[in-house]
Amino acid sequence: MSDAPCPVAITELVEQFAELLYRYAYRLTGNAADAEDLTQQTFLTAQQKQNQLRNCQSIKWWLCSILRNAFLTSRRHRGRTQSLEGVIDSLCLDEPPDTLVEPDELQRALLELPEEHRSPLILFYFEEFSYQEIAEQMQLPIGTVMSRLSRAKAFLRRRLSEETQIGGRPHREKVAL
Repeated sequence: MSDAPCPVAITELVEQFAELLYRYAYRLTGNAADAEDLTQQTFLTAQQKQNQLRNCQSIKWWLCSILRNAFLTSRRHRGRTQSLEGVIDSLCLDEPPDTLVEPDELQRALLELPEEHRSPLILFYFEEFSYQEIAEQMQLPIGTVMSRLSRAKAFLRRRLSEETQIGGRPHREKVAL
């Protein structure tokens, strides 16, 4: 790692990472408008602080960290996240699918998770971060990341199996859990 700032053009960052950051923001907030705001705030902050980036290899991690901090700050100022609109695309967990759920049910259950469990789950399964990258971003030991992922998956399985047992209505679009 060099002591000199990593030279990056903000337009290149937007082109390369806008979609990833928007997906992450949407899964954190459950709201398209809030996700757009968080994504824009992330790029604004990145532009203001780009001289702090010392390792060009960690740009993705750095941007996701900025986004997560902006989300946590906005949540402190506004209180809890409001109810969700929309659905998530998919969630592929380690075990074979034994339950199918509607994407909007999965999104609601995801937002019921505490942020400390939701962020690692989103980063690992949706954004394909490694345990090490998540640990570095959240400043946690890898074992804690693994534990939080395990607890988050267990919560989602419990919560979603309750919903499928309670709401025996026909499902249009389903996601494997």
